[in-house]
Amino acid sequence: MKALLNLLRQYWAVLRRPSVHYSLGFLTLGGFLAGIVFWGGFNTALEATNTEAFCISCHEMRDNVFVELKDTIHYSNRSGVRATCPDCHVPHQWTDKIARKMQASKEVWGKIFGTINSRDRFLEKRRELAEHEWARLKANDSLECRNCHNFEFMDFTRQSVRARQMHSTALAGGKATCIDCHKGIAHRLPDMSGVKGW
Repeated sequence: MKALLNLLRQYWAVLRRPSVHYSLGFLTLGGFLAGIVFWGGFNTALEATNTEAFCISCHEMRDNVFVELKDTIHYSNRSGVRATCPDCHVPHQWTDKIARKMQASKEVWGKIFGTINSRDRFLEKRRELAEHEWARLKANDSLECRNCHNFEFMDFTRQSVRARQMHSTALAGGKATCIDCHKGIAHRLPDMSGVKGW
């Protein structure tokens, strides 16, 4: 133990004094390697938090919204393509993803303080939570939806008359975004009483 402490003291002394023994190139290379290690660790952690397994690891998500997702076409469908939590709630572009992760970090406070730690509490806050998500999707022009759904590749002839009309109008006008019409597509709607148009 004493030998380890002496080694740490010597190492710390070398780090604190000016670089008389190490060249600038060695320090640059060391910084570069440390940067790679940091970046690799950061990116690994970022991707680990961007999985469905991570999302449903807390019971608030697993027992509430994930259960609802299982009954939708986004979970099980004829083509076998399945959307996971991050597909719809985390942008794919790196800068947008970082911004969303920073924004979502406040959800940790909700977990710590038990904001929605029971089904009843979740249902009480459901509309507020949904409205936050709808506002976010409206503000970014339903970016996450458009990662998979693109007007360019839609075959309007295979859609219902109403869907064809709405999608072609949205495409031409550019005013509406996916979430304007598709609220409740992957999760049950909250109580919408008192909301105009519902």
